[in-house]
Amino acid sequence: MKLAFSTLGVPGLPIADVAWLASEHGFHGVELRAHVEEPVHPGIGPAERAEVVRRFAERDVEIVGVAGYPRVAAPGEDEPVLTDIRRLLELARDLGAPYVRVFPGGGTEQSPEQADATAARRLGAAAGFAAECGVRILLETHDSHRTGAAATRVLKRVGHAQVGALWDVLHTWLGGEQPEDSYAALAPHLGYVQVKDVASAEDTAPLPLGSGVLPLAECVDVLTRAGWDGWLCWEYEKRWFENAAPLPPLLGPAREHLIRLLTEAA
Repeated sequence: MKLAFSTLGVPGLPIADVAWLASEHGFHGVELRAHVEEPVHPGIGPAERAEVVRRFAERDVEIVGVAGYPRVAAPGEDEPVLTDIRRLLELARDLGAPYVRVFPGGGTEQSPEQADATAARRLGAAAGFAAECGVRILLETHDSHRTGAAATRVLKRVGHAQVGALWDVLHTWLGGEQPEDSYAALAPHLGYVQVKDVASAEDTAPLPLGSGVLPLAECVDVLTRAGWDGWLCWEYEKRWFENAAPLPPLLGPAREHLIRLLTEAA
């Protein structure tokens, strides 16, 4: 498996510095948070996109994915959501990133069945353009569809190879799903896996990997036994927790922890 981290942990950091951090600490890739607060988002132009590609290439670091914020199951009109997805797909295509992340966002104003249908309809509508771009759309296990079982309900309805899943291990754990069950549900659709650590279900402020309660060893063991060979991406949510420790000094120990888990699982 290859190791990456998300720029959610270093909000606003220039891309040259992000690429250097990845290379310096032995990470193979980076997930880019695509938001106007960040250096990379759908509003940047061709020259800026080319510069991002150059910065990562000179450090031999891959761009794992573009983490966007469309909520595909949210109530409302389809077109604004689809427009956001198309812009993210174009950005990922130009950056050479294989994946775009979207959220469910079904909310409480509709039934689970309605949310499933809305998400499947929108993802199905975007799948053709995703194929043209050579990019997969990944539905993250999150909010209204936090378990593998819930996300898979939608993905089975879509039934398109360009639409898959992003396994966020925090949310499947919060949903009460065991790692082996999450993987069994998501395996046919899995793009990559986000790892993290927290103190408890009530306190989800980010912690250094291995210092919290999430079943990371079990997740890695499940993936290893299945022969899965994708990305493990550390999403350290510094952006939402100002008092969390800075990410850069934690990168080296985090990589060592993940390597140890992989070695033990093997």
